[in-house]
Amino acid sequence: MMMPTQYDTRIAKLLQSDIPLSKTPYKDMGVMLDLEENLIIRTIKDMKKQGLIRKFGAIVGHQRAGYTNNAMVIWAVPPSQCEAVGNLFTSYPEITHCYERTPPFEGKYNIFCMVHFGETGREALIQKMSDAASVQDYKILISEKEFKKSSMEYF
Repeated sequence: MMMPTQYDTRIAKLLQSDIPLSKTPYKDMGVMLDLEENLIIRTIKDMKKQGLIRKFGAIVGHQRAGYTNNAMVIWAVPPSQCEAVGNLFTSYPEITHCYERTPPFEGKYNIFCMVHFGETGREALIQKMSDAASVQDYKILISEKEFKKSSMEYF
């Protein structure tokens, strides 16, 4: 693994906080750092490829977005169908993340989805997902409390 460059470090410092909420976040970051937008994008891709960045994603403020009830739904999906079922589940706007877990939890629950709801509709939505995927074996793990969400800071 290569050592981070001065550009890597400056960009990483900015990435570990909130990126601009705009149609051109990388251009806006470039303005903040006095760097070109294409250098920002290329550097992020390079850091990801080198393993300096493992994951790059959004942290959703579910409560502020109106989703006041949340649940992790875990599914026992035949391994040959995991990719198709995962793609199906991620098409739902209520799903903020969906991933395959290996090894499977309890030896069979291999797809995990974080599902967000308003005040009602949890059971109906999960049943709709179950029917669409033809997967009847699942567990609903209710989120009872939302903890502070923050990114790790390395720089």
